[in-house]
Amino acid sequence: MPRATALGPLLDVTGYDACKIIEEQGRFSNTREGRIFPYNGRSVGTAFRRQCQQLRTDDLHFHDLRHEGTSRLFEAGFSIEQVALVTGHKDWKMLRRYTHLKPETLHSIRSVRVA
Repeated sequence: MPRATALGPLLDVTGYDACKIIEEQGRFSNTREGRIFPYNGRSVGTAFRRQCQQLRTDDLHFHDLRHEGTSRLFEAGFSIEQVALVTGHKDWKMLRRYTHLKPETLHSIRSVRVA
């Protein structure tokens, strides 16, 4: 059963227990009150850009991961309302901008819903 946080539900669609990861991470978050991960946002962004350069990956931005995650939730068979609850989008117009579905995934979405 998914557990809720202040930001929304933690969904079990990956096989990883998000709540367990957060609880384990709490051991390292003493330096920054109220944060799950004890990292400066700028440092994470810098590390991401550096890794993209090392991999010679052009035109990939950290924010693109939100688009990817949103699309994967739809591909997993979640409804618009459910995805919006997770992503925090208030309306379908904005949520649609974050959704990039591939036509070939429509068959797998149907099989997930039937099962």
